[in-house]
This record gives sequence, structure tokens and C-alpha cells, in this order.
Amino acid sequence: MSKTICVFCSSSEDLDIKYYNLAKDLGKLIGISEYNLIHGAGSIGLMGVLMKSAAENGSQVTGVVPEHLNRKNIVNEDFQKLVVTKDMKDRKEFMRNNSDVFIALPGGFGTLEELLEVITLKQLKYHSKPIIIINAYGFYDKLLNQFNEFYNQGFTNISYKALYYITNNLSDAFEYINNYKPENIYDKYLRE
Repeated sequence: MSKTICVFCSSSEDLDIKYYNLAKDLGKLIGISEYNLIHGAGSIGLMGVLMKSAAENGSQVTGVVPEHLNRKNIVNEDFQKLVVTKDMKDRKEFMRNNSDVFIALPGGFGTLEELLEVITLKQLKYHSKPIIIINAYGFYDKLLNQFNEFYNQGFTNISYKALYYITNNLSDAFEYINNYKPENIYDKYLRE
């Protein structure tokens, strides 16, 4: 049975080409690595590029959209099986429950909210799935600096650095996924 990767990313059409290329490369890697894809169902922006690339490389793609956003100019059923939920809460719950891995590509407020929610839920032991932040082109540097402020000032325990993995390299991300073991993920930080 294939594992499923959930990707959080932007639906913006106004980005530098390098981000669309990154999404295309991730979609290809998901497909050729025989993973399925769950994403926010957008057929535009990084979501659309990711979805099409994953599907063209053999991935089964599931797009999950709340009723309010299920509009023809945003979502279509090309390249994906569409799941329509009542609202954003149900959308995120479906995505979490049907995924084995979470990856955050560059994105805006929605991407950030989804990423922080899966990190928080892992911290609270609601799941033990791998979470990967793709910090391509230093996109997440300032956010990660803020995370370090949490640790440095005692708002968050240093052991929680083990909740997520940061890389700017897609191959490295898949190596992390393939070697991931959820047990004792905090050990190396608790010993420091």
C-alpha cells in the first residue's frame, strides 16, 4: 500500500518561477517515489503545478477543498480526485488523518497555519508523523529564527526541535522520510 504525502503550499500565481519549478520537482519526486499526494485541491499556483507533476509521474492525487472554496477558477478535477468538506477544520482533519508525511513548501498564511497546526499536534502527541519544512532559497529563515527565539527564551523546550526537519533539498527530504522512526524523536535534544 502506497504511503501518502500531504503538501502545504501556496496557490498564488504571482511568484518567482523558481518556486513553481520547486513544486514541479517535488511533484515528480512524489510520483517516481511511489507516494500518493494529498493537497489543498487548488489547480492554480504551486498547488496546481505540484498536483499536475505528481499525477503525470504516477501519483494518485487527492485534493481536499471546503465547500466555500470549491469554485471552477480555483479547483477542478483534472489530475485529482476531489474531496469536498464542510469547512476548513474538516479539510485539515481529513488531510491529517489520510497522510503519512507532511511537507511545507513556501506559502502564505494558510500554509503557515497548516504547518504550525501539525507541529503543535505532534508536540501534544496527537500524531507522530514526519514533518518537513522545505526552506528553499531561505524562504523560511525568518520564521526559523523566530522558532529559535521560542527555544532561547524558554517559551518552548529545546527538545521540540525534533518535531520537524528542515532542509532546502528535496532528495534530502525523501531520505529523511525513508529513514524516519517516530520513537524516541526527542532523545538527542533531551541529552543536551
